[in-house]
Amino acid sequence: RGISSEERPKRPLTAYFRFLKEYRPAFRQNNPEISNMDLVKKMAGAWKELPASQKQAYEEARKSDWKRYEEQLAAYKAQLTPAQAEALREERRRRLAKRRSFRKKRELTVLGKPKRPRSGFNIFVSENFQESEGISPAAKLKQLFGVWQKMSSSQKQPYLQLAEDDKVRYENEMKSWETKMVELGREDLIRSTKQRSQKKTA
Repeated sequence: RGISSEERPKRPLTAYFRFLKEYRPAFRQNNPEISNMDLVKKMAGAWKELPASQKQAYEEARKSDWKRYEEQLAAYKAQLTPAQAEALREERRRRLAKRRSFRKKRELTVLGKPKRPRSGFNIFVSENFQESEGISPAAKLKQLFGVWQKMSSSQKQPYLQLAEDDKVRYENEMKSWETKMVELGREDLIRSTKQRSQKKTA
């Protein structure tokens, strides 16, 4: 309590990132029209062409900062109680898990994984969101949920049928996508037989 991972000393920059930090403004000024990605590529090329003697100056600065970082880190850890140290370890575990989850989602998007099927309520919301009452998105969603609950089975039926159609679309696209993943050697992304049967049951 009273200690946050934000107070932990920050790891020093690598030699390459020191170079980027120092020269990025100049590169941007000289190349105002290019995208950030192209700018980074241009700077990476400049770093590769930099003489070893100049790179060494950045490396020496990193070593100096690293020594200071280790001293600060030791002092930071020394002030922690066992409970604080455990709380910070748990915070770090959660942060790493969140980062891994984000990376996996991004990878699946790049690999073109099909979007999950929508429910009848999801489809109803997407069709009526703009016209619904409420200032904030949360207020609109709450209002639409109230309308959905009051609808009769016959009124909901068109949306539920569209949801069933979307499930069929999803399963067909997933089968095709999983076949492609097997061809790419990414069996780790394939659903197990148990997962498939659970989805069909649901």
